[in-house]
Amino acid sequence: MQILEIVIVKAVILSGGIGKRLRPITDYVPKSLVPVDNVALIEWQIRYFKKFGIKELVVCAGHLSENLISHLESKKFGISIEYSVEKVPLGTGGAIKKAKKYLGNDNFFVINGDIITNINLLKLKTHHNTIAVIPLRTPYGVVNITENMIDKFEEKPEIFNHWMNAGIYYLNKEIFDHLPTKGNLENITFPTLAKKGKLYAEKFTNVFWNSIDSHKDVDECVSAMKKTCHEKFLSE
Repeated sequence: MQILEIVIVKAVILSGGIGKRLRPITDYVPKSLVPVDNVALIEWQIRYFKKFGIKELVVCAGHLSENLISHLESKKFGISIEYSVEKVPLGTGGAIKKAKKYLGNDNFFVINGDIITNINLLKLKTHHNTIAVIPLRTPYGVVNITENMIDKFEEKPEIFNHWMNAGIYYLNKEIFDHLPTKGNLENITFPTLAKKGKLYAEKFTNVFWNSIDSHKDVDECVSAMKKTCHEKFLSE
């Protein structure tokens, strides 16, 4: 199917989360500044968007927003960054709705603030309002059995007949008609669009994708980055 020829100039990073499972570090710094291989999580995301030519970002900040803004303003990324600050948590949908004034009438990308990935953003442009999905990843090892004999163990395999939301979206301005003032995209906006036949999915397999929700996630992400040279992908 032909990719829509629409110029994308902005992306939204949802960085308002508290990061409870990353305490005590998130008692003092926002989750987006948690270091991953000695680089702040949000800096990996900024490098990611720059890789695809995104020159304007909107950062939706909340918990310890002053720290986040001060950190980013001290850096020279070579792109424009605007900030939409939540005084109270608004959820993913409410955060984007609040940021509307920075987004204009163009389509835009969104990424959850805890994701590090190499998913090809350009493939999301097939349809308006498309979410990236990846094979479901179980956090547990799986045992393959024939009758009562164990054949092999698989450590945290991907389950290809089920798909999970990768937390990366390509959205059209019509999304604002369906956003809550306070609440999440995932359980309010997306189900509504799906019922109307206006929500699409783009499947990605064999991609680098990590969600940073705990200290263990940080360690596993760094290990995976070194094994796959993902750091090189984001840094060039």
